[in-house]
Amino acid sequence: MRMYDLIEKKKMGKRLSDEEISFIIENYTKGEIPDYQMSALLMAIYFQGMDKEETLALTMAMRDSGEVLDLSGIHGVKVDKHSTGGVGDKTSLALTPIVAACGVPVAKMSGRGLGHTGGTIDKLECFPGFTTEISDETFIKNVNEIGIAIAGQTANLAPADKKLYALRDVTATVNQISLIASSIMSKKLASGSDAIVLDVKTGNGAFMKTMEDSVALAKEMVSIGHLAGKQIVAYITEMDQPLGNAVGNSVEVAEAIETLKGNGPKDFTELVYALASEMLQFGGVCDTPEKARAKISEVIENGKALEKLAEFVRAQGGDDYFVFHPEEFPKTAYTREVPSPSDGYVKRILAEDIGIACMTLGGGRETKESEIDLSVGILLKEKIGAKVQKGDTLAVIYGNDKEKMDKVYEMIQNAYEFDDNEVGIPCVIKERISPEQ
Repeated sequence: MRMYDLIEKKKMGKRLSDEEISFIIENYTKGEIPDYQMSALLMAIYFQGMDKEETLALTMAMRDSGEVLDLSGIHGVKVDKHSTGGVGDKTSLALTPIVAACGVPVAKMSGRGLGHTGGTIDKLECFPGFTTEISDETFIKNVNEIGIAIAGQTANLAPADKKLYALRDVTATVNQISLIASSIMSKKLASGSDAIVLDVKTGNGAFMKTMEDSVALAKEMVSIGHLAGKQIVAYITEMDQPLGNAVGNSVEVAEAIETLKGNGPKDFTELVYALASEMLQFGGVCDTPEKARAKISEVIENGKALEKLAEFVRAQGGDDYFVFHPEEFPKTAYTREVPSPSDGYVKRILAEDIGIACMTLGGGRETKESEIDLSVGILLKEKIGAKVQKGDTLAVIYGNDKEKMDKVYEMIQNAYEFDDNEVGIPCVIKERISPEQ
């Protein structure tokens, strides 16, 4: 097999075989295929596309390029959840303790935030001492004993994807559905779970800006998961405004804790219930959405979900005092209210701009080496559909640098769009996509 011939074949729109795709990924990962040839192939794929079988073969080859976690030592159906990333997306912090408290084991790999989207690991590190750097043995032990463990992605998990993504990033080939889907799913399949619930964000603050692209990506990932023998479902969810009210690290953790007490924002609570309901059904705990929702309400009302979060934090070295006293998280030196510049109804909140504002305060990373300030953030007081008068508080900024807060003040005001006419409250869940569709 020659890489030249495979580039030519895809350039002409022909289908690559499973063996050809395996050859490409194996030899590129080993360094035997140079970047310039792989770049040519990526551009051919960008223009010619890949069919479902090619996309599955690419995913499996990337999955098998490194370690595939063996979770057979964990009892029961292992259920994982993946979000494509958004602003204010603290879903795992509330979702995983609920699901574990209901009796379904959650074995999850998570990442750090980069750019305007936050990362689960950064938020969990708000609990002093918490670590996601745990051994495979501890990971499996924790899931068996308390029903939940979250670890950072190891360097040897789908290394072909890391190498390919770095190349796509500099060759303008990131935004291709098959390449995106295989990148995400190779890591999910290598993580070893039996069932996967996908949360595909759509809108201004999401990677996929349009509903059409979000649905296409979700369908591609569901197809891959189904063909790989996994139980899988995807939800398309709203990201034309931040999720919930809190954006930042400790402020989002505090909001997730309030949600575990039954006091969370309506949109965030609705999303958590929908995803948790699917996970409980996959896990065999409930056989209908109605029974699943009743079970979720039960563990929130009796405090078991909150206690499960505390148990999980303790098991990974964190101080669970803050689970019960989130008001004790370190405070910022300054707070500043952002008033509405006009009367009207909130029509839109540019989620990406709010995410960038939080990053500007120090709450996110511009590069992988950036240091994060876990205390800074933004609390939205008004969301889409709200009627406001000029001077009403739209948001509160929590910061430690007045110069940065001055920049962010204007960014937040400009992120809000208003209408003279009444605006409906958007539904957080846009569409559900299953393998049968």
